[in-house]
Amino acid sequence: MRPRVLRRGLGCSALTDPLFDVAGRVVVVTGGLGQLGATYAAALVERGARVAILDVDEASEGVEGDSTRVWRVDVTDRAAVEATAAEIEALWGVPHALVNNAAIDSPPDAPAAEVGPFESYPEASFQRVMDVNVKGTVVPCQVVGAAMAREGRGSIVNVSSVYGLLSPVQDLYAFRRDAGETFVKPVAYSVSKSAILNLTRYLATYWARSGVRVNTLTLAGVLDDQPRAFLDAYEARIPIGRMLEASEAVGALVFLVSDASSYVTGSNVVVDGGWSAW
Repeated sequence: MRPRVLRRGLGCSALTDPLFDVAGRVVVVTGGLGQLGATYAAALVERGARVAILDVDEASEGVEGDSTRVWRVDVTDRAAVEATAAEIEALWGVPHALVNNAAIDSPPDAPAAEVGPFESYPEASFQRVMDVNVKGTVVPCQVVGAAMAREGRGSIVNVSSVYGLLSPVQDLYAFRRDAGETFVKPVAYSVSKSAILNLTRYLATYWARSGVRVNTLTLAGVLDDQPRAFLDAYEARIPIGRMLEASEAVGALVFLVSDASSYVTGSNVVVDGGWSAW
């Protein structure tokens, strides 16, 4: 389970405001090779943090140097997470923060049964999403969170979705049905992201006296080359009138990882362009 060193330098423009300073901190980011995870990792490195990425993706494109490493590990496998955590601790010490970002949803080419009516939604599909999104958050919390609690400090950020707060707007996907497809936004992602909210509350109270803060970062949909018909429907629904750019989640993340949020725990920081305000 040897780590890979990422290969492309970003340069360091670490910010100097002590309130939001994360320089020298060790941050574990799960799913750190995906769109959001890579954005988080790059932003933290630019601010002087050292980032340990846990991901099942075999890609290794990224930052060269001592500030970022990639471990290929399944976050639902406790033994693998424990072994990786031991390697991170030997390399850099006990992490200061954990960002639980790894998650899956039904892919665009999902089989028809997976995007069909709720009544026939496959049990196997439900279990797969719940395993990654919920168990894959619980396990890193158990392993990395416990280590931080022993040190008497730390911050856990559990990344959720506005679909964990509210039901998906099925009308956003009408363009697919208009094209002759059978498509319903499946139930599992919403259920899994809703579970994250109360996991955060549970752990925030459980570790409050141990110095570990636990918060949820809830995001709206992230712009990622979606079809124009979907964007038109989405932009009409959201008060700000556009989807979230991945970089726009960084401010809230740095706030939650840094001492700027030293009295914030058990909270849900919502970055949704006003979606949930309707």
